[in-house]
Amino acid sequence: MTIGTAAGVEAWDAPARWDRIRESLKLEFGTRTFDSWLSQLAFVGLEDDCAVLSMPTAFKADWVRRQFSERLRVLWAAGGSPVTHVRIETGAAVLAPSPIADAQPVAAVDADMPAEVREGAHLNPRYTFEAFVVGKANELAYGAARTVADGGALTFNPLFLHGITGLGKTHLMHAIGWEFRRRDPDAKVVYMSAEKFMCEFLAAMRAKDTLSFKQRLRSADLLLIDDIQFIGGKETTQEEMFHTMNEIIAAERPLVISADRPPQDLDGIEARVRSRLGWGLVADINPAEYELRLNILNEKVARMGGDAMAMVTPEVVDFLARKVTGNIRELEGALNRVIAYSRTRGQPIDVDVARQVLASVLRAHTRRVTVDRIQREVADFYHIKLADMLSARRARDVARPRQIAMYLAKRLTPRSLPDIGRRFGGRDHTTVMHAVKRIESLRAGDGELSADIERLERIIDA
Repeated sequence: MTIGTAAGVEAWDAPARWDRIRESLKLEFGTRTFDSWLSQLAFVGLEDDCAVLSMPTAFKADWVRRQFSERLRVLWAAGGSPVTHVRIETGAAVLAPSPIADAQPVAAVDADMPAEVREGAHLNPRYTFEAFVVGKANELAYGAARTVADGGALTFNPLFLHGITGLGKTHLMHAIGWEFRRRDPDAKVVYMSAEKFMCEFLAAMRAKDTLSFKQRLRSADLLLIDDIQFIGGKETTQEEMFHTMNEIIAAERPLVISADRPPQDLDGIEARVRSRLGWGLVADINPAEYELRLNILNEKVARMGGDAMAMVTPEVVDFLARKVTGNIRELEGALNRVIAYSRTRGQPIDVDVARQVLASVLRAHTRRVTVDRIQREVADFYHIKLADMLSARRARDVARPRQIAMYLAKRLTPRSLPDIGRRFGGRDHTTVMHAVKRIESLRAGDGELSADIERLERIIDA
């Protein structure tokens, strides 16, 4: 296809018109929808009377066609323009590189991979770098994992990944294994959990065949051990693990280990083992921030394909990203639940219905938001002392933030009014009730206050 210039339209006009159209879309649909779905829409060129646009993935292209194609056509055709059609294609090549990798179907990722590579290391084919979404919370771990997977000389060894459950440690370890084998199909990659390491080692001891166990692991070109915290207190297993790590590191072959906490905090692990674990690069994976949660949900929907794109509106995706903040597994589980409910009804659902479907999930999250945290965040936001939340001071610069904190405590926690009052310096429940009603009244007529409270809710939800 040759992209040229529509009759009667000068080439320099088209990019300028596209810039104006983007501004119109942002104003019309709002920043949230624009950033989630339209910001990656790129102008390719003109072909006769057709404006050709592009999205980086087939899912996103199809979504924009369904939701916005008619509006795009109207905007392009306005003002006597000869452009009467809009075509939206898939083509990430026309876009600037993005740090967030677009998900690929598993079949596409693994189709050209030899069977022995797919099956040789007990690696999950869904856990690839292409399917891993990067954000501030995991960018260090991702970058380090990529460095190991490249197979070159390392300035650190081992790589130690840590974070609470459900944040992507295992995903990254499998991704390292896949990429390492993709670059060198003859490489020997061994992945196992620490629990499996222990079970196989003890079985080898009982069979008086520990030599074959040692040789299998110590001859690996890449060794990946997951959840090492599970060998805490197992002295014999730790002894073998220590010598295995030493052999791998001494041979300058990469070693990757994960746990739910940093090396120095591992209970029941010998000091020499902890020291060796922290000898290389220790990379943490933190709970995902809002932007990362939103990107993960969008990529999850893209991977699901089918009718998922029709069932999940941008507003529901945004709602899930803001409200389900525990870990990635909880987030994806909430999305699966919403889509399953939508399919049973045969139609998309809105935010109110999603809130009902996820009531138990949201209640569990609400229990994690404490009055103490609300007080700290509000005090920081308004630059007052935390002690002022509990004091009897009535100056407006203290009283208003205190009322806002009470209001948020009532909205975001299951605490009763008397309980909230006790946590604000022993105040009566009627004081809390007055504060809640006062802030509700002020929000109705004060846009700046309402925006401040929305920002505080996002901070507390994060």
